[in-house]
Amino acid sequence: MIFKGNAVSVQMLEAGIAELNFDLQGESVNKFDSATVDELEQAITALENTADLKGVLATSGKSVFIVGADISEFVPLFEQGPEAAGEHLGKNAKNLNRIEDLGVPVVVAINGFALGGGLEFCLACDFRVASTAAKVGLPETKLGLIPGWGGTVRLPRLAGADVAIEWIASGKDQKAATALKAGVVDGVVEPEALRDAALNVLQQCVDGKLDYQSRRAQKKAPLQLNGIESMMAFETSKAFVAGQAGPNYPSPVVAVKGMQKAAGMERDEALEVEKAGFVKVASTEAAKSLVGLFLSDQLIAKNAKSWEKKADKKIGHAAVLGAGIMGGGIAYQSALKGTPIKMKDIAQEGLDLGLSEANKLLSKQVARGRMTPDKMGSILANIDATLSYDSFGEVDMVVEAVVENPKVKQSVLADVEKNVSEDTIIASNTSTISITHLAEAMQRPENFCGMHFFNPVHAMPLVEVIRGEKTSDKAVARTVAYANAMGKKAIVVNDCPGFLVNRVLFPYFAGFAGLARDGADFQKVDKVMEKWGWPMGPAYLMDVVGIDTGSHAEHVMAEGFPERMSKDYKTVVDVMFENERYGQKNGKGFYTYETDKRGKPKKVAKQDTYDLIAPVVSESKEFDQEEVIARMMIPMATELARCLEENIVGSAAEADMALIYGVGFPPFRGGIFRWIDSIGIEAFVAMCDKYKHLGKLYEATDAQREMAAAGKKYYA
Repeated sequence: MIFKGNAVSVQMLEAGIAELNFDLQGESVNKFDSATVDELEQAITALENTADLKGVLATSGKSVFIVGADISEFVPLFEQGPEAAGEHLGKNAKNLNRIEDLGVPVVVAINGFALGGGLEFCLACDFRVASTAAKVGLPETKLGLIPGWGGTVRLPRLAGADVAIEWIASGKDQKAATALKAGVVDGVVEPEALRDAALNVLQQCVDGKLDYQSRRAQKKAPLQLNGIESMMAFETSKAFVAGQAGPNYPSPVVAVKGMQKAAGMERDEALEVEKAGFVKVASTEAAKSLVGLFLSDQLIAKNAKSWEKKADKKIGHAAVLGAGIMGGGIAYQSALKGTPIKMKDIAQEGLDLGLSEANKLLSKQVARGRMTPDKMGSILANIDATLSYDSFGEVDMVVEAVVENPKVKQSVLADVEKNVSEDTIIASNTSTISITHLAEAMQRPENFCGMHFFNPVHAMPLVEVIRGEKTSDKAVARTVAYANAMGKKAIVVNDCPGFLVNRVLFPYFAGFAGLARDGADFQKVDKVMEKWGWPMGPAYLMDVVGIDTGSHAEHVMAEGFPERMSKDYKTVVDVMFENERYGQKNGKGFYTYETDKRGKPKKVAKQDTYDLIAPVVSESKEFDQEEVIARMMIPMATELARCLEENIVGSAAEADMALIYGVGFPPFRGGIFRWIDSIGIEAFVAMCDKYKHLGKLYEATDAQREMAAAGKKYYA
């Protein structure tokens, strides 16, 4: 053994060949944390000092190669400032240069994921042989960053500017076959042949049959493009990338500009350009927020996995009550991810609608080439549409998704409980009704909880798992396990009207209703909030949610929290509901929904909306953007703070992720609590005080005032 560390080792094989192996002890994956970077430096020194060394094979002892940098180390770096980020990059950048400059050839065997810094290590090697199971990519722009260990320098010189721009700007993982076609890897073999194939390539380098020196020279030289080619490649790409990323996500454009600036430079000078670009984006709020989201996502995944481990049995067969769009979406998602499901309704028309929904979603997959017709057929066969409770005794999990009416739901829940085993878990997909209240109709309330999906089920990641007063840990654990099996992000919350997401969404809508009452133009409010980062403004969002659904939920919230959420005036939403303008579902809400020449739906604002709401709104008034944002966001933020303080949700991270996954809160802002941290809790409390005359929803909580006085943050 030449070198042995906790993450990196080097041993001699035979005939002068050394194996550089990554195997981070105590972890399921390899990553470039500071300790691994230090050990790699020592390992390279050991290789440089090894007599009669002829070649190096780089391998992984895990099922993946290297998944990238240790993102958790970025958080303290951001606090220290841009210089610290630059210093952090420096050590491993030197390591990879030393790998590239080693006096012998280096071949890497890529057995699984090689992402971010993992791929950058591979790019520094002379030849790359990948398993068919491998995936490679540079996902840094998804974190608001850019590659910092040579990715923007080596990738364009190996695969060309077009490939580098596409891969880096999109941040997408790429399959081994795609990487081979792009010239990023040099060979792809079956997993069992990977080691021998990589050793064979290395031996050919040693024997002089493969010219590894010319490959090195290509990576270290300027990009082989003349002035016109460079302008065409980069100038057109910058405009396209900027349009795709939008103004709130600067890193893709910074990456492209950096590659353009460094195109005429040799490696070391080009790496300085990359470093400057990394330091620039690392100091943005977008990077801090997106890195924070990555860590929060890991937290909720860890929590969900922990619940799944507590589950005493796997959900082998499920059922959904109530077909229609929601039931069909749940049935589709369950069957797609491998859990057979019964779909029961009281009418054949409902079953037909549910099956049509599943069929439509699967047909799109087939049309896009993502699924074979045979696979579609097997998934549909896993959906058993039925009008009866026959064989429900074999079902492990039932999701009730009937009409949002407590009496109807209680009747259905009591009925299904008689037709399933005593061990079956029953969950309600209610969006607002108290789980504790619904459980009053049941004989086994310990086996009952909430499982709130968001519409459309196939597209929205979040599932709220709601614990009622009598819900058991067993019920929660199995329900979370089922959500995990369906590919969803499960967050466990405690029971209250609206649970977590709807409880805080409707104060946001209340802010909109108040602005409209006071003379704000609903279109202008939409534009301000969309510019702030929401995928759609509040009027448009209400149309998508369904104004009938929103009106019902608003009444539930008002009954549950009368001090803050009851109102003493008729709102524009009330007017829409009274005139049966329910939004997208019937073609008219705040906007009218038409189809364009290509048959795609589009929203159009028409005068009849303004005529309808005229009796309940003040004379038209211009509001500046800051006031619109404050009046929209304060109610949502103060209510979310109450949910955290009342233990409805377990942590600030879970609360923020629920809003991002459930209603599309702007990811680059990191969530409500990260947004408050970014502006400062003192500034937020002052903002609340400025608008507290608007009602209780605009009052900061006592805990927030204490945080402001102590200078605390939600994310320490």
